[in-house]
Amino acid sequence: MVAQLNDVAGQTFDYIIVGGGTAGLTIASRLLETTDSSILVLEAGQPNLDDPKILLGAQWGATFGDPKYDWLFESTPQKYCNDRTITWSRGKGLGGSSAMNFYLWSKPPTADINAWEELGNPGWNWDTYLKYTLRTEQFTAASEEQLKSYAHTHKADFRGVSGPIKTTVPSEPLLLKKMFLETAQKLGLPLLEDGYGGNITGCWEGAVTLDRAAKWTRSYAATAHYVPHKDNPKFTVLTEAVGAKVLLSDVKDGEDFLATGVEFVHGGKTYKAHARKEVVISTGTLKSPQVLELSGIGPRDILEKIGVPVKVELPGVGENMQDHSYIGISYELDPKVAHKTTDLLRNPEFAKEQLRLHGLDQDNLHRMGVHTCYYSPIQVSSPNDASSIIERTEAFVEEKKRSGKLPPGLAEQYDIQLRMLKDDTLPDIEAVILPGYLTFISTPEAGKCYATNLCVTQHPFSRGSVHAKSSDPLEPPELDPNTFSASVDLDIFAELVKFTRRFAEVEPFKSGVVREVDPGATAQTDEEIKEYIRKYSNTCFHACGTCSMLPREKNGVVDSKLKVYGTKNLRVADVSIVPLETAAHTLAVAYCVGEYMADILRGVA
Repeated sequence: MVAQLNDVAGQTFDYIIVGGGTAGLTIASRLLETTDSSILVLEAGQPNLDDPKILLGAQWGATFGDPKYDWLFESTPQKYCNDRTITWSRGKGLGGSSAMNFYLWSKPPTADINAWEELGNPGWNWDTYLKYTLRTEQFTAASEEQLKSYAHTHKADFRGVSGPIKTTVPSEPLLLKKMFLETAQKLGLPLLEDGYGGNITGCWEGAVTLDRAAKWTRSYAATAHYVPHKDNPKFTVLTEAVGAKVLLSDVKDGEDFLATGVEFVHGGKTYKAHARKEVVISTGTLKSPQVLELSGIGPRDILEKIGVPVKVELPGVGENMQDHSYIGISYELDPKVAHKTTDLLRNPEFAKEQLRLHGLDQDNLHRMGVHTCYYSPIQVSSPNDASSIIERTEAFVEEKKRSGKLPPGLAEQYDIQLRMLKDDTLPDIEAVILPGYLTFISTPEAGKCYATNLCVTQHPFSRGSVHAKSSDPLEPPELDPNTFSASVDLDIFAELVKFTRRFAEVEPFKSGVVREVDPGATAQTDEEIKEYIRKYSNTCFHACGTCSMLPREKNGVVDSKLKVYGTKNLRVADVSIVPLETAAHTLAVAYCVGEYMADILRGVA
């Protein structure tokens, strides 16, 4: 199904896409559908097709930590997280991280996307985002039977009907989700009819990327965009091929360099492939800046340090990194109620029976989803502390501006973030209810069921970086998210934890749980809660910004057509181009970037 080395080494293609992940395969697929161009995709991982670890639902984290599926990046010791080194799982293989995420399909508020256009990117607004995310989705609504148990209503205008990515409502109705939503409403968060139309402030049940027609298995970039085109003679995909660098012309074409191809590593040896038209880097927020730097594009000091000649000096490469962080609050559930959680799958006999039911295409726990959530402004979650938090944030921004040390363009980003923080209609925090145990102090007990409220920050003021450590493309980049370097991020996170813990004080959630397991008695005061966060919070794997789409003078790396500054035909298309973090999980964003990139290359956007 995939190419051999001889099909690629020394050969010439119209387009070369480095990275066969979420956006990369989307671009390839759309070009194959609408043009007669030849396309090469270089993917560092294995095909991993027809793999139950990927396809079978409710195995959240099953591929994490396994180098067959996971890049297993490691951060530098994080100064503001007790010097912890944080493992950063990223998808490796066809489909990229769409093959290993928790398959929640979510979208941000309108203001978050419009902020990208405000920062200097014409066309990157909510209308465009909605257009492309609708194009990529095929939604199947909840059945009448499901609606008896679910609050999953929807508006047709906000759901795609003919796209390759299948989304739907998980089939297993859970009392746990009902408890969560009813409690959220009592805490001041309205139940939304549909959280996909640009308003997500409130509580709602989201969709998940499961394909009902394929026994409710994962719908992701490989099944949607690779498999339908695998036999197209114009489509060449080489796996286990690590993109090393982009080949740039020795002489500029006018003011810019011409990308002529790609150097890649396969089986321990280095080869080249050539491009007639364009090269697209789509290796993700943590790898795309490294590929650029190894190509001679990036901050001069970094390139000189790793011994790579400077072709295009772009100080913004690898900078402006932002990410969501999460932490869990776990609860033991009332044993008198027959809850359905992933904890049951720890019983080998039960797990075997669930696989049997899956094979018969009957209801089973592998059809569950992590999809019920709330998004709240701090004015709702922390009415007594919101003013103080806003004042501290204003002081932080003003101090940074006065210091004269802010990178170009960051003051403008901070002003937008501050404006959003002051807006009591826009969300600053999120919690998602996970039907199972996912915290890290205690050990779950056999035979018991648990729930975990996953608390997620949304618009961090902290900024990190990702840079090549050497000229070796096989050496992982240096990853420094700089988490909580802006202390206001930790302040907001603590308020998020405090608010979410209130669920256990309000019916019906109160009566549904026996006790809080983690953090429990170890985190009661504000400082103890912050220490819990510093010790146990983790990345939510939503990093963005390292190849920011911004004007060049504002530390931009790509323009609004995703073309790398200083080049004629080199693009970056993945979540690394997102200049400002959104209040959403990043799956739909990645597909949107891929869809938009394909239209740009076709000359219709």
